[in-house]
Amino acid sequence: MSGFVDGTVTAVSGAFGGGNTHTMNHNTPASTSTPSPLAPRPLRHLVKTQRRVMSGTQLKAHGVSAAAALRQCRSGGPWQQVLPGVFLLHPGPPTGEERLHAVLLYAGRVQERVTPVDAVPTQPSAGEAHAAPAVPYSDAMITGLAALTLHGFSSAPPLLSLDHVDVLVPRTRRLRSNDFARLVRSAGLPTPVPVKGVPVAPVPRALADAVAQLGDANAVRRLLTEAVRGGHCDPASVVRELTRARLLTRPHVVDAVDSLLAEGRAIAEERLYTMVREHGLPDPVWNVDLRLPGGPHLGGVDAYWPDQAVAVELDTRAPRQDEDALWSEYARKREHLERLGITVVHLTPRKLRDSLDQQAAVVRTALMASGDRDPAAYVVVLPR
Repeated sequence: MSGFVDGTVTAVSGAFGGGNTHTMNHNTPASTSTPSPLAPRPLRHLVKTQRRVMSGTQLKAHGVSAAAALRQCRSGGPWQQVLPGVFLLHPGPPTGEERLHAVLLYAGRVQERVTPVDAVPTQPSAGEAHAAPAVPYSDAMITGLAALTLHGFSSAPPLLSLDHVDVLVPRTRRLRSNDFARLVRSAGLPTPVPVKGVPVAPVPRALADAVAQLGDANAVRRLLTEAVRGGHCDPASVVRELTRARLLTRPHVVDAVDSLLAEGRAIAEERLYTMVREHGLPDPVWNVDLRLPGGPHLGGVDAYWPDQAVAVELDTRAPRQDEDALWSEYARKREHLERLGITVVHLTPRKLRDSLDQQAAVVRTALMASGDRDPAAYVVVLPR
C-alpha cells in the first residue's frame, strides 16, 4: 500500500510490521529514518478530523489492521485503547472532548467518508485553520450531566470530572456500559442538538437522564432552576420528560419540580410585565379575580384591561397526570368569560420567551378590536 501524499505516513503496512516489497526486511538493520513497529509516523492527516481518537473500523479503512493497532497499544507504545474498539492516537490521558468522541465511537455508528490515500489534501482557509469537521454519528448522542455541560450549564460539572459520560442509544443496541461510557437506552431518540461537533440530547431529555442518576436534592434543584432561569427550556417540557422517565415518584424530585414551576411562573410574569412596558401597551390591572356582581367566581387572570374587556392568562400548566383535568378547567373558564364578552388571550412561557414582539401584537390587536364588539357584561375585579 502506497504512503499518504502529505508524507505523514509512508508504507503503512511496513510501519505496522507487514511484509511486502514496501516493508522493511526484519533481517536488515533498521536505519534511523525507518519507524519501528511501536513508533509509527503519526496519522496527522486524520488528527484534524478525528481529534486523535478513532475506532478500529476507521483505522482499518485507512489501512491499519486490528492487530497492528493493538501493537501500538503495548506498554510504552504511542497509542492506547480507551474503550473496546476505540483507540487514542497518543499516550497521554484523553481530553474531555476526546472522551466524548470515544463514547460516541463506542456506542454509535459512524458515517465517515475516508479520504483516498492518493488524494491531495486541501488547505483550510484562514477561518477554518483551527476547526475540526464533525464526524456524523448516528443512533447515539451525549446526554445527562455531560450534555448539560455542553449546553453551558454552570451547575453541571466539568467534563473531565465526570466518572461516566452518558450516551443515549436505541433500546435495541446490543452493547453494555463499559468503563467511562454509560449507556442510556430509549425506545425513541430525540433529535440531537449539535454542540461543538458533538450530537447532544435536547436540554429537557438531558435533564431527565441526569436527574435519574442524582440523589442529591440540592443538585437536582440547581439544575432544574438553571434550565428555566437560563432560558434553556420551559418548565412544562422538563416536567414532561421527568414524567416520561417516571421520576416524579421520588420525593426530592417532586420538591425540585415544585420550585421549578414557581420559578417558571415568576419568570413568565416578569416577561409579561416587560412586554406591556416595552411595547407601549396600556397598563392593565395585574393578578386579579373576576366575579359577576353577587354571582359566582369566574376565575383569576394575570392581566385585565377593564375598558376593553381583554384578559391575559399565562398557561403554566405542568404536564402531570392531571393535565386533562387542568386543561378542561382552563377551557371552561375561557368559554364562560368569552360568553360574557371578555376576550381571553392565552400566553405560554415559551411564547413569551421566544416571540415577545409577536405576543405583544396579539394583545394589541385584541385591545384595538374591542370597539368592534358588543359591550361585555359588567364584572367585579378583585385582587388575587
